[in-house]
Amino acid sequence: MKQVNRLSAGITRLILTVGLCTTIVAGGGVTVEARNAGTFGEPSTGISNILSPVAPLGLDKDAAEVKAAQNADKSSAAASSAQTTEETTESTLVMANVTRAMNVRENPSEDATKVGMLYKDCGGRILDRKDGWTKLQSGDLIGWAKDEYLLFDEEAEAQALDVGRQVVKSLGSALNVRSDASETAQVIGVLPQNTFVEMIEDLGNGWITVDFNDETGFVQSDYVTKEFRIDQGETVAAIKIREEAEKKAALTKNRGRVAADADEVKLLAALIQCEAGNQPYEGKLAVGAVVMNRVKSGAYQNSIYSVIYASGQFTPALNGTVANVYNAGKISDSCYQAAQAAINGETTVGGALHFRRVNGREGIIIGAHVFW
Repeated sequence: MKQVNRLSAGITRLILTVGLCTTIVAGGGVTVEARNAGTFGEPSTGISNILSPVAPLGLDKDAAEVKAAQNADKSSAAASSAQTTEETTESTLVMANVTRAMNVRENPSEDATKVGMLYKDCGGRILDRKDGWTKLQSGDLIGWAKDEYLLFDEEAEAQALDVGRQVVKSLGSALNVRSDASETAQVIGVLPQNTFVEMIEDLGNGWITVDFNDETGFVQSDYVTKEFRIDQGETVAAIKIREEAEKKAALTKNRGRVAADADEVKLLAALIQCEAGNQPYEGKLAVGAVVMNRVKSGAYQNSIYSVIYASGQFTPALNGTVANVYNAGKISDSCYQAAQAAINGETTVGGALHFRRVNGREGIIIGAHVFW
């Protein structure tokens, strides 16, 4: 009887501590699949329903440990086996324990090359441990991190459950998302194959509610898989690509439209013709954007005419070339287009206020000009 009691206690601890032994799934962070699909969405199931891809340690009704806990007359040998399993099971989950981010290095040394970053609330799986360092994998990132900035075992599991999210992923090429739990309900969207959305609740009737573009949608459970996902780290290469994309997005972010009449559009187009008539469209727009940035800046005059004809600024305006082009009307369609786009707030150089021919000066180079 004492053996049975010990076994039951062991099973309870096993259920509380097992889980979140992670695997890395392409395109979406650390994931683990639910063994009990019907109740995975219920917070009360906790990590006990998360299946380890390394060893079958979830709540398997056929597992020897579970059978032993349910049947008090099992042999002492079965109890011993279950206890041995409990003692030797180790979680492979690791979570970042930082307020913002931490470095991940090529080797277990602070002098080693940085290979990526692990951010707050990110997780991964343990590959190796050595001298106060842990080798981990988090998405595409593989490297060593200092143990003092990581969480392990129960702490890692608790953190993962707090910050992770349950998602459903479409198995078919096009899964309808409906407005209600019915095959005749209105289709509010479609999930392409392998696309995932956050799960709200498994209704237990063959339908699952999901967050679809901030609306509650319904998908059929037979056509999706459920996963528990944790954010992952970034490699140095991925960080560089992301930062370049963010920089480009900032340079092209619309800066707001300015009211302008037809004469002002034509005047700006004439200046663009003179300054960048032989440049690519991006360069033409950049010249127009510089003028409009000055109009908005407060450090210059607040009209297109005043900015273009300000003393010592645009040479073609001061030597009469812009006036000649304006009067002749020999302005290309692309210069008109660039002028109107710049007035509408479009830019390829962010808030740049200056440009000149490329001469070694640092800045944003487009065609033959550098902008800053």
